Amino acid sequence: MKTLKQILLFTSLIVLFNCEVAPVPIEYGTDSCHFCRMTIVDKVHAAEVVTKKGKVYKFDAIECMINFDRNFEKDKIALYLCNELNNSEALINAREATFLISENIPSPMGAFLSAFADKAEAKRIQNEKGGELYDWNELINRFNQ
Repeated sequence: MKTLKQILLFTSLIVLFNCEVAPVPIEYGTDSCHFCRMTIVDKVHAAEVVTKKGKVYKFDAIECMINFDRNFEKDKIALYLCNELNNSEALINAREATFLISENIPSPMGAFLSAFADKAEAKRIQNEKGGELYDWNELINRFNQ
């Protein structure tokens, strides 16, 4: 009986510590988009959602994450993350990012949507490539119209 209690305690601790709310690296060329099922290969437009219980959903494009979010309970989401255009593979907080929609910067699903951690850098790229800048809330409103 004592061994059973120890096993249950050990199992409970493993489950508790496996619910960490943190980003998980995207395995480019292997992971699939949770929304459209395409293989994630683009290292500057991918995105990720982490729930408060630590479940991770990966996306091949920011627009797939936004489309997924329409049917997901927002109060269960801890993190919205996306790749930064000029820092491939780096995941940044989407709620704090500046987004550029420019037809001169293609993205995997055709929304021409890119993210930047630095607003000044986003403006610089906008001056070069054209397009419109958005913060997270403006972007969500634009896609939900």
